[in-house]
Amino acid sequence: MRHTLIFSTTLLLTPVALCAQGSGAKLRELSTDRPDATESPFTVDAGHVQLEMHGLGFTRDKADGVTTTEWDVAPFNLRFGLTPDLEAGVFFSPHLRTEEKPRTGPATTLRGIGDTVLRLKKNFWGNDGGPTAGGVFVDVKIPTAAAGLGNDKWEAAIVFPVAYDVGGGWEGAAMTRVERRFVASGRYRAAWVNTITFAHDLTEKSGGFLELTSDTGDGPHAATFNLGVTYKTDANTQFDAGVNLGISRAAPDLGLFVGLSRRY
Repeated sequence: MRHTLIFSTTLLLTPVALCAQGSGAKLRELSTDRPDATESPFTVDAGHVQLEMHGLGFTRDKADGVTTTEWDVAPFNLRFGLTPDLEAGVFFSPHLRTEEKPRTGPATTLRGIGDTVLRLKKNFWGNDGGPTAGGVFVDVKIPTAAAGLGNDKWEAAIVFPVAYDVGGGWEGAAMTRVERRFVASGRYRAAWVNTITFAHDLTEKSGGFLELTSDTGDGPHAATFNLGVTYKTDANTQFDAGVNLGISRAAPDLGLFVGLSRRY
């Protein structure tokens, strides 16, 4: 049932996104929602598909004498340009592996697929240039994760991303996300996520970013400091790599990733 839902959703969205391909219209500069946690307000050009994925993600956290490590292999986001300012997205993790190792005793390992997220994003202004840009999108999480790798609950969020020129070659972006999240107490609560990021070109093809994130409302406050680099090989392809560092006790201690974005 879960695999059928994922396949059917992708199958339904793909023809819509592909119908306008080959129109010959000039494409906007490639804009991705990765590698930072701050999502962009920009949408994919109508009739085009954009693949954004981790090649590999690693997270490690140590708390209360238990070391937890997670490997996320090839999680991806498929973004479908529906109109000049509207896109749909599908997020999926095909293979997660989590290990919990206490100070004494045997480790516990879980593996399998992750949850699926469906997204609809609307750009309000700035898609085609300007000093600022803004938009909104809605996420719906479908509980497709293997046993123990998710909470087996539907969840949703509404997100308000903005982007702006800072000056001096710097670009900034920020995001406010309000989630309806299922928590350990057995009920839904509102969680509030805020991020801010700054990026700067390093060379004609490469760039770097610095980012702060904050997550509150679901247990103790979790905050991270993230940094990474990007490299564009052509107008439609970008590679990236980075590190996420926990700066509060509730956040994972360390995250590492490498990834790829490709527009078709």
